[in-house]
Amino acid sequence: MSDALFGTVSVLRTGYDKDEVDEFFDHARQAYEGRTDEELTGADIQTATFDLVRGGYDTHEVDAALDRLEAAFIARRRAEFVSAHGHDAWMGALAERARTLYGRLGRPDGEKFAPAGRGEQAYDKDDVDALCDRLVGYFDRQEPLTAAEVRSATFGRARGAEGYAEGPVDAFFARAVEVLLGVE
Repeated sequence: MSDALFGTVSVLRTGYDKDEVDEFFDHARQAYEGRTDEELTGADIQTATFDLVRGGYDTHEVDAALDRLEAAFIARRRAEFVSAHGHDAWMGALAERARTLYGRLGRPDGEKFAPAGRGEQAYDKDDVDALCDRLVGYFDRQEPLTAAEVRSATFGRARGAEGYAEGPVDAFFARAVEVLLGVE
């Protein structure tokens, strides 16, 4: 029986470096179980990266596990907070985090984020604005939207000022995912 955490790809394809993934998930297990003083946050999980190597772990399996891991850490944080302060306080704190998203959501389409630099890869403005509109629908009209939908959203490609700079868009939607997971 194999001790591998995830399935691997053939040696002809690239996957995530097994040692790096194993080390990260071992650290995550220790943090979750309280066996280390080093805290692990949802942002740490969202920004985890691993080198691509031939014959590595299947990237889809690892990415799905990272999504579940982030949800588990947020669920635990919610349970601890609710135990200490109550459900209403949790929802109030979550509402405050959601309000921090509104500044961008209220901006006109095409102006919600900074444009990418000259010649840089960028996200299509219409695609990003459409996902922002879905967030507004969720917050203002209780239209259905899940963290998984936001996390798996893809945007068309653009270049330079024709599109939004990728970093701020990614950071914004990472915060939105945290808010949605806090409610789910």
